Amino acid sequence: MDLKLTEKVALVTGSTAGIGLAIARSLAGEGAHVYVNGRTQERVDAAMMALRSQVPRAKVDGIVADFSSVAGAEAVIAKLPSVDVLVNNVGIFEPKPFVEIPDADWLRFFEINVMSGVRLTRHYLVGMLKKNWGRILFISSESAVQIPAEMVHYGMTKTAQIAVARGVAESVAGTGVTVNSILAGPTESEGVGSFVDAMAKQQNKSKKEVEREFFEQVRPSSLLKCFAAVDEIAAMVTYVASELSSATNGAALRVDGGVVKAIL
Repeated sequence: MDLKLTEKVALVTGSTAGIGLAIARSLAGEGAHVYVNGRTQERVDAAMMALRSQVPRAKVDGIVADFSSVAGAEAVIAKLPSVDVLVNNVGIFEPKPFVEIPDADWLRFFEINVMSGVRLTRHYLVGMLKKNWGRILFISSESAVQIPAEMVHYGMTKTAQIAVARGVAESVAGTGVTVNSILAGPTESEGVGSFVDAMAKQQNKSKKEVEREFFEQVRPSSLLKCFAAVDEIAAMVTYVASELSSATNGAALRVDGGVVKAIL
């Protein structure tokens, strides 16, 4: 299937590992000119090297930016004034009891997980409308729908992303620009992998045991009953970023392994 992404310019934030890197790899494989992003030059260089080795003739560049403040978005925009595809993937998570989450954490999570996407979308949307074509995606989570008790602040930001995506889609109705959110389920990303490794060592259990217990106790509604692969999330994102997805707009698309117990 030709997704007609050849020569499209795509920016994927938070893309030096995990879901973001998988999305960058998938887009590059479809012929897009991909810009990867990370907080350090070392991480960005490593990601670009990996993509070039995995995807023959990949067109890849990198931008170093930390989205913990407005300076991150400003740095990206200064280097890359316009894009055809924007994937707002950068995000942080941290399990913490609600009563122990200070104001600073709420603001930090909102700044990185939500405002990074708001700022970039606000800028790039103007150019997309002039061309009458563009794709904006927010990588949200099933945690946006079923707020996890172990990290309420994270769930709040994921819900906010869906609201922003739908609202922006409404604001550009009738144009060639689409705005959607992707509800990823528990995925074996870099952060999750490190968390599972730490839990396994702490509890003197294997990673498989920790994974099984997670889906029995923390995400029992999962139909997949295991962590999704990052490439599975990337496949959905790549389709929605393509020419072929023009009828998909303002949607919250689930790649959640069936965690959300709903038929819609």
